[in-house]
Amino acid sequence: MTRRLRVGGVPEHFNLPWRLAIDDNAFSETGAAVTYADYPGGTGELTRALRDDELDLALVLTEGAVADILQHDRNRLVKTYVSSPLTWGIHVAASSDIKRIAAIRGKRIAISRYGSGSHLIAIVDAAERGWPTDDMTFVVVKSLDGARRALASRKAEVFLWERHMTQPLVDAGEFRRVGQREVPWPAFAVSARRQILGSHAEEIRAVLDVVARYAANLRRRKTAPSLIADTYGMRLADAKRWLRRVRWGIGYRRPTAALLRVVSALEAQQVIAIDHFDPDKVWHYL
Repeated sequence: MTRRLRVGGVPEHFNLPWRLAIDDNAFSETGAAVTYADYPGGTGELTRALRDDELDLALVLTEGAVADILQHDRNRLVKTYVSSPLTWGIHVAASSDIKRIAAIRGKRIAISRYGSGSHLIAIVDAAERGWPTDDMTFVVVKSLDGARRALASRKAEVFLWERHMTQPLVDAGEFRRVGQREVPWPAFAVSARRQILGSHAEEIRAVLDVVARYAANLRRRKTAPSLIADTYGMRLADAKRWLRRVRWGIGYRRPTAALLRVVSALEAQQVIAIDHFDPDKVWHYL
């Protein structure tokens, strides 16, 4: 019997290989019927969907996935999806009085959800700057569009999001970028529900191998930059720059050193509290 695999990710350029594979019916060779859905709420929404059995696989920010597993123990990471680090833009409304990065200290921060990347990286950024993190104020906005409304109405004053996806808003004069934060670990990982790993590991690996092939071929595709720009509202120059720099996860090796850096950062920011970190508790080898 064909196994149905429900996959979710953010509606961003990183997940174009999944869309291309589905359009080409490339998963027919895997023994799995793959569906893909966008989750604009980001990693917090995706990890919740995994826990609630709405999804089988999710393409999630590494730090959010690790935090979710250590807090709930319902899912496991199975592959590094994007091995290059993510660069977060730190944004304010273009009309804001905030001109310098130092001025965001103590301001209300828009986040998609608690436990999302926009939440966790805001804490990481504040800690890296030596600012206190125990009195930070967050405003839940659910999505990028929610953040646009929150900054425009002054319900929130600061918003962190992947810089290429917000570049059109900066170019249009809606957001102003006052700084950025690059995190020292792989940007995205594949997280899976624990319940399906024992019985469907073979199909999952076959599906991920197909996606890896499409990701590797993306740079060789002459129309890829224009397709990325048109699909995700990016400037062609930004799409080309991103495509040159992005690195996809190869194979299924566990990035133990990177996971330790994630856990250390989450512990330092008091997002999680554990006595001992065992990488086997977050990673499942396919």
